[in-house]
Amino acid sequence: MATSTLAVASPLVLHEPPLPRPRGPLSEWLLGHLGSPPHALVAGPRPADDWDGDDLQLALYVCYELHYRSFAGVDERWEWHPGLLAFRAGLEEVFEAGVRAAAGPALSGEPVEEQLWDMASGAHPAVTPTPSLSAYVAERGTLDQIRELAVHRSAYQLKEADPHTWAIPRLTGGPKAAMVEIQADEYGGGSESEMHCSLFGVTMDELDLDSRYGAYLDRLPGRTLATVNLISLLGLHRRLRAALVGHLAIFEMTSIVPMGRYAAAMARLGVPARGRRFYDVHVEADAHHQTVAARDLAGRLAADEPALAEGILLGARAVMAVERGFSEAVLEHWAAGRSSLRLPLDG
Repeated sequence: MATSTLAVASPLVLHEPPLPRPRGPLSEWLLGHLGSPPHALVAGPRPADDWDGDDLQLALYVCYELHYRSFAGVDERWEWHPGLLAFRAGLEEVFEAGVRAAAGPALSGEPVEEQLWDMASGAHPAVTPTPSLSAYVAERGTLDQIRELAVHRSAYQLKEADPHTWAIPRLTGGPKAAMVEIQADEYGGGSESEMHCSLFGVTMDELDLDSRYGAYLDRLPGRTLATVNLISLLGLHRRLRAALVGHLAIFEMTSIVPMGRYAAAMARLGVPARGRRFYDVHVEADAHHQTVAARDLAGRLAADEPALAEGILLGARAVMAVERGFSEAVLEHWAAGRSSLRLPLDG
């Protein structure tokens, strides 16, 4: 395992990844334009209904990344280019429709906080059980599979909290305070080395992986990118702020057991304590965050603005549906003895 004393800083170094390779007509059209200065655009290709497919998800991910770290050589004026935003809107229309269909309709009239706890426990009638990726890893996961899982999760974890932070200026009062409390912990309470993105970078270093932001984009399948694109979709649209709150609430309410399992599996496989600390910190922090998220964030928002209650629950159902698709895909590949990445780590 890597032991570099510089590991803690590696994910924080200013790094703009290169543009990825295209995967179809949507991403090819987009990437063909981003390498040049902003210019007038003829309408791009219309997306098909394959809402979690590789081509649409990569194109959407690239569009969203212009609001985060962007890419090397891409003119920053593309971020708000009207023609590019129109193209992104077409992608989002298909993606949002697919997510809503996968999430299903609301099936209960119980209070929001109570429904969230039912969803987190698997007792809610609107939630389809998700194959437990963490249980598989805990029981029989190999080091290669743990490394693959870290690569999948790097697309979000190396910018952990950033997409949810879009909600802060869109909330007020108690819900805003609750969101700030959760996000402050995600950002390490102001300590660079304690930011969760920093801790995940250390985990990647200890697994002999490249912890630079965006280093594995070409290896990430559409269903992986969908888990990240969902948060950006909800975060970048004020009309979806309630769904963003529901997304974060379920994130916090369902993380303790899986994070503990991943930490235990890594200990079993000899990963040093500093490489496991990302997971250990989440077990500790989310024991408190889950209550803040359910009661003070989501529950309070529903009480203050009842019209947003269904949006909160939609966000919770949506993250569970998208994560279910991701888990099923990973486990299906592993069961067949194949890499769950588009390109194996040794390829």
